[in-house]
Amino acid sequence: MLRRGFALVELLVVVAVVAILAGLLFPVFARAREAARKATCASNLRQIGLAFAMYCSDYDEMYPNNGDPYLWMGRRWRWLVQPYLGQAMRRDPTDPGNPLRSADFRPGILVCPSDPWAAEKWDSTSYGYSAAFYHTAAQVNAMTTVDLYAGSPPPNISQSEAAVRFPAQKALVAEWLAAHENVLEGWWSWRGGRNYLFADGHVKYLRATHLRPAVNGWPDINLTVDGIEGRDLD
Repeated sequence: MLRRGFALVELLVVVAVVAILAGLLFPVFARAREAARKATCASNLRQIGLAFAMYCSDYDEMYPNNGDPYLWMGRRWRWLVQPYLGQAMRRDPTDPGNPLRSADFRPGILVCPSDPWAAEKWDSTSYGYSAAFYHTAAQVNAMTTVDLYAGSPPPNISQSEAAVRFPAQKALVAEWLAAHENVLEGWWSWRGGRNYLFADGHVKYLRATHLRPAVNGWPDINLTVDGIEGRDLD
């Protein structure tokens, strides 16, 4: 008996069907993977929120402040809440006074799995802490974007939990990049969206366009109008 093999046309049909299925399924798998990463990122922020709450409990209900005007940057504020993060961190022994560098650092909850730059640029930290929590409302209302990273910011003044007028609407910590939508831009852009941790401890994923404009005109939780007395959401 002769065994009949596949004809060329039949093979081409099979290949075409497989290609069509792959084209349909790959985007689904990619979205599912990104949804899982977004959920992990939100979980990170919830745990960071608990660390901030424990810090405030130990420091008379005052938010983290060590006098560093650039404390909002992730590589800087992480050292203050380190004891509450449940992970080991130590300064680089070759440059112990530099908060931007660490040694044998396992970032854990401090890095978003979708952040492509954190490991290379920011010592594996993805989240920023709002400068409004260590400046007064009057200071924030007079600040500029440049003051935040290279200008002449006013001196830090510790703020209390009691001073937050709208805890469910004022963001405390958030992702710097909108990496879940592949928009590698920070808080000084209206593009993309990110996870936000609010002062009451809840986390929500929001597009930048859902936030109120800050003092500098951007969706910048550092410079919320009226600082922690104001709100980032309507």
